[in-house]
Amino acid sequence: MPMRLKSWLEVASDLLFPPVCLSCGGLCEGSELRHVCARCEPLIVRVREPVCTTCGHPFFGDVDGERMCPHCEGLKPAYRRAKTATLFKGPARELVLSLKYRDGLFALRDMKTIVAANDEMRAFLDDAVLVPVPLHPRKWRERGFNQSLLLARELASLGGPECRVEELLIRTKDTESQTAFDRRRRRQRMKNAFAPRKGAAITPELRYVLVDDVFTTGSTLNACAHALRDAGGVMVDVVTFGHG
Repeated sequence: MPMRLKSWLEVASDLLFPPVCLSCGGLCEGSELRHVCARCEPLIVRVREPVCTTCGHPFFGDVDGERMCPHCEGLKPAYRRAKTATLFKGPARELVLSLKYRDGLFALRDMKTIVAANDEMRAFLDDAVLVPVPLHPRKWRERGFNQSLLLARELASLGGPECRVEELLIRTKDTESQTAFDRRRRRQRMKNAFAPRKGAAITPELRYVLVDDVFTTGSTLNACAHALRDAGGVMVDVVTFGHG
């Protein structure tokens, strides 16, 4: 759809059906975001340096020398670095939940806007091959889409002319939700849960960035990184919208 026509349609839609804030339920006015109002937008915790290079969580306060990160303690990453745009709380959490569980594809626009405002994130995406974390076919049938793939497609336009999305991995194990398990059990359950897609071309020369909506313990992303590394990928990084 031509951008000018799309803009006019959005204006007309906003006049007839003003967007409502996902956080407080009020009208979205005076905000750079379409579905978070001006009062709630400051509640989004946007991550900035200094951060943990393993999980992307920010270090608050003064940083002198090496610091241990409690959010990824015990994780032995098969990837090099991780970046995240927000903390998974407040309006940022509502954006993810709306996308993931309420068919809220509209949330993608605001998620992209938040990432685009972070120069460090844009540089991190520069000319990378974005690899979305895959869903198991059963989960895809239930949900109807893969939120990580949709997010990766939005982020691809922020990463320079060579940045692109490639679905290089498949999920081979159909595991139930991870929320009920501790870190150790999550890592055990995710072992060998992913494999390269048949015919996928994975080479040492390219930089691959795994994309997911939220970094929790890193178990899923690390299992994906292992699959990429085993298939020949050398430069593997991670990017997520939220951390929590």
